Amino acid sequence: MTYVMKSQLLEKQRLEKELHLKQLQIKSLLTITQAINDNVSAAGLYNMYKSFLNWEMGVKKMALIVKNEEEWECVSSINASADIYEKNIGPELLVFQRLHKVTDSDESYLREFDVVIPVFHKSLPIAYALIGECGDNEDIYSKIQFITTITNVVAVAIENKRLFKQQLEQERLKREIELASEVQNMLIPSSFPKSSLYELASIYKPHYNVGGDYFDYIPINPNRFVICIADISGKGVAAALLMANFQANLRNLTSTAENLTDLVKKLNENVYLITRSDKFLTFFIAYIDLEQKTLRYINAGHTPPLCAMGDQITLLKEGCTIIGAFDQLNQIDEGTVHLTDETTLVLFTDGLTDLKNENGQYFDELQIKSFLKKHQKMHASDLNRSLMAEMESFNHEQNFPDDIAVLTCKLFI
Repeated sequence: MTYVMKSQLLEKQRLEKELHLKQLQIKSLLTITQAINDNVSAAGLYNMYKSFLNWEMGVKKMALIVKNEEEWECVSSINASADIYEKNIGPELLVFQRLHKVTDSDESYLREFDVVIPVFHKSLPIAYALIGECGDNEDIYSKIQFITTITNVVAVAIENKRLFKQQLEQERLKREIELASEVQNMLIPSSFPKSSLYELASIYKPHYNVGGDYFDYIPINPNRFVICIADISGKGVAAALLMANFQANLRNLTSTAENLTDLVKKLNENVYLITRSDKFLTFFIAYIDLEQKTLRYINAGHTPPLCAMGDQITLLKEGCTIIGAFDQLNQIDEGTVHLTDETTLVLFTDGLTDLKNENGQYFDELQIKSFLKKHQKMHASDLNRSLMAEMESFNHEQNFPDDIAVLTCKLFI
């Protein structure tokens, strides 16, 4: 065979080999694209990627590092050392903005590979492919180019899956918040009846549209009624459903329980039965009898309400521990206030005392007492308007850090 003929034969073999490789590449690209269109799982795409690199491209060493939420994770590998999985690899790869050929000055784990292929999506890094031992050096550039293409296709597809899942989750949460808000709005009184014997007014500022605060007014007869306030742990639909169940039980027990102690015990049993202490609530309830001129109450771990009568302001502290944390409430102390003069009651959740000004000072019990002493002669609605103005002034009109609920009750004795 002449030299010319031998050269022509080698060139023909090279072209056939190159054509075969390109056919494999196109076939693999079509297969992966079809898998993406068929919504194959992320795990399935990772396996296809690994198989393609190993069997079709002859890659003997590979690690694919992908950003999963805020963490970087090795999701697929071929003969890579355990360090790739054990170390927090990802952040240190951020220095590579384009294809990088590994050198002796790179990290030790990188030196087992030949190149680093970064993948960006909308200018943000989402993946890094570490590639090594690609077989013979013949047309290695073409191989790396195609590996880069496949890596980009797979990584961007996975990122789109993640973003789509994130969008679905955000939509689900949005709907959950809307549903919880609807439930809550049905439970929180928007207005109160007017009476010559008493008046009520409220402030309600839920944090992020849905709060865990609850207050209520339950009439018994023209001279007797119940007021209460609660702070339920958690937010969202679960808290709203617990609140709905709690209100139903409370209203039912108000008409059937023999006394406040019995009522609170049964409320605790009902909440614990549902949540098994996973959720709980602080609670204050007062039974007001204007004919007998008495106020009986139980404070179940709640921020003590203020009772202003004459020139005295007292804290209503008597009671027990929080509702729903234990299957039984062993010790319950019922408090009694004898109503001898016009009385102002201010019930509130701890969102009020969590308010903080720019100097780091809290809107604490002393601040509220001082405010009530100056404004206790006001009508309930006027007092609440003044309190709201005081809160905003103290907080310099910043967003409130937590839910705030206030129930003000004036008793005309």
